[in-house]
Amino acid sequence: MKRLLMTLAIAATVGGLLAPTPTVAQGHPPPQGRPAAEIPPPAKKAGRVEIAQGPVPEGAREDFAIIRWTTNNPGGTDVHFGVVYYGTDPKDLSQTAKSQIRINRGHSETIFRVRMSGLKPRTTYYYKVTSTESSGKSDGVESPVSQFTTPGPGQRVMNYPPQPARPR
Repeated sequence: MKRLLMTLAIAATVGGLLAPTPTVAQGHPPPQGRPAAEIPPPAKKAGRVEIAQGPVPEGAREDFAIIRWTTNNPGGTDVHFGVVYYGTDPKDLSQTAKSQIRINRGHSETIFRVRMSGLKPRTTYYYKVTSTESSGKSDGVESPVSQFTTPGPGQRVMNYPPQPARPR
């Protein structure tokens, strides 16, 4: 039974990653059943946001890759964006991929995952990452430039196997 539940959880996670990623912020209405007056104000911004892990390709196929990194919780608005600037020349990272997330105020860290689509097989891409609040205001952190190469047709690369659930 545990194996079935884990398989379903993995399938749901992977399915969510393969779905198109929104690239623009849309107003976030209050959660159902909660009037706007009950939504708390933005959390206090972190004094300094730092990348604790990554960024690294979590997985890649011939035409897309998912970049993952972890920061301390940036605070501020609940809605943030992970942003990846990338290209095939390390001095020209003119392509951009974004992914919207909702910050969990109760967690000390935030994991960003951004899908880069429209990639070419067997091509080296250079990238750097950052994050912003929904207003576009930077969290004040940017990674150095890294690189990865997409696999050939029909191949895939998985660098982050599913992790077991943390004990509560």
